[in-house]
Amino acid sequence: MYPLRFAAEVRGIREVETGPELPLALLDPQQMYAADAETVRRGTASYILMQRAGAAVAAAIQTRFECQPVLVLCGPGNNGGDGFVAAAYLRQAGWPVRVHLLCEPARLGGDAAMAAQDWASEILDFPAIDLADKPLIVDAIFGAGLSRAPDAGLCELFDRIAARGLTSIAIDVPSGLDGSTGVPAGACLQARMTIGFFRPRPGQLLMPGRQLCGDLEIADIGIAADVADLTGAAAWLNTPALWRHALRWPGPRDHKYTRGHVLVVAGPMTGAGRLAGAAAQRAGAGMVTLHVPGGTTPLFAEALPSAVVQEAESEAARERLESGRLAAILHGPGAGRDPSVAAKVGALCALGRPLVLDADALTSFAGNAGQLWPQLPAGSVLTPHGGEFSRLFPDLADLPGGKLAAARQAAARSGAVVIFKGYDTVIAAPDGRAAINANAPATLAVAGSGDVLAGIVLALLGAGMPAFEAAAAAVWIHAEAARLAGLGLVAEDLPGHIAPVLRALAGFY
Repeated sequence: MYPLRFAAEVRGIREVETGPELPLALLDPQQMYAADAETVRRGTASYILMQRAGAAVAAAIQTRFECQPVLVLCGPGNNGGDGFVAAAYLRQAGWPVRVHLLCEPARLGGDAAMAAQDWASEILDFPAIDLADKPLIVDAIFGAGLSRAPDAGLCELFDRIAARGLTSIAIDVPSGLDGSTGVPAGACLQARMTIGFFRPRPGQLLMPGRQLCGDLEIADIGIAADVADLTGAAAWLNTPALWRHALRWPGPRDHKYTRGHVLVVAGPMTGAGRLAGAAAQRAGAGMVTLHVPGGTTPLFAEALPSAVVQEAESEAARERLESGRLAAILHGPGAGRDPSVAAKVGALCALGRPLVLDADALTSFAGNAGQLWPQLPAGSVLTPHGGEFSRLFPDLADLPGGKLAAARQAAARSGAVVIFKGYDTVIAAPDGRAAINANAPATLAVAGSGDVLAGIVLALLGAGMPAFEAAAAAVWIHAEAARLAGLGLVAEDLPGHIAPVLRALAGFY
């Protein structure tokens, strides 16, 4: 198996083995076809790739399950061909295997026809499917490129499989799932485990595909690593290999300003600003200043004694804004829905420092986002959750291309890096680069966790990381901190777990 491997964790997946040193590209179905074609051009027969894929499926099943009856459901294309090969390997290992084919064998072509011929045993049709012996299901019906909904007969079969509680192992993706978007075209067969090949598909990581795939394993079928670069891929799995080169560690010549002087513009809901400030400190900011509403200075100063706390309307605060020493600014956490919030964003934009805009700073431009985009300084980052994204980009919220496409279009439109938050957070840059995060535990779904993420982004921007790398790193660090905190997590726990994550990252050097 490929070094990248995912395992079930609570309600999803996380990386449990370090992947390759180079960033791991995510290939959509067309890019995977291109990778196959390039490998064939280099001299590997396509049927050899199919044999390797089928062998990998059989090996994964034998590793995970005890010998038992297996029912392999094959479709008319190469995914079905992989199923025939897997069936042959399982039978060779002594497993009782039956194969059902969605179409007449005569309709098979190319490698799939060769695989069916090599199976050299009975091929049953679909209406004759018998589930009485509660077989292990191998789903080789449709691959990642399917764009139409399964027909009524398949839907009825999927219902029967689900009703009996049978375990399904998917090849590439569960049948019915779009490998690009992670959105089913209609009915979809829930998998206990999915075996993919060479590189993950975006749809294996994006919700709801991430849950429908179950545990995900990516098998090495002999495609050279450099082939991924030739496919035009511009999306990656969010791991340290993508951004750790841009992390800035303290050096002997550093002082608090060279490490990044950052500003949190706090709002009347004071907890949010305190969480963001604490996170920025723990994530490495050399100096954190908070501009706070009148009368709240003691509250912030007690919570963050090493930060500079100034009333937002004071002369000292105005001097700080004009000093030129600020490296990056955060606004939005706890700001409230007052009309003055949008005006404050405009004033901060005029300073020309990279901005992190979160929460109410985003909502303040609902229905009027077009006014914000021209004002945003270079290197700014937006951190919307689903509701805020819909308010800023109402025409993109239900884009047929799914969350990845929506985030990319939002980044291109706004000119900022967009962190489209969720269990499957997508980080997108205006130039089309994107990353999908997969290490976040479901325990992050608590109030205040987004404020902590915004503070981490702020610190990394302030240290001089480029916006895309800073955003991707912050999302991963935030998720790892949550994983260390474990069950019972509240947002206040997260800043204290950032330092262990950074220490582990420093071990890469």
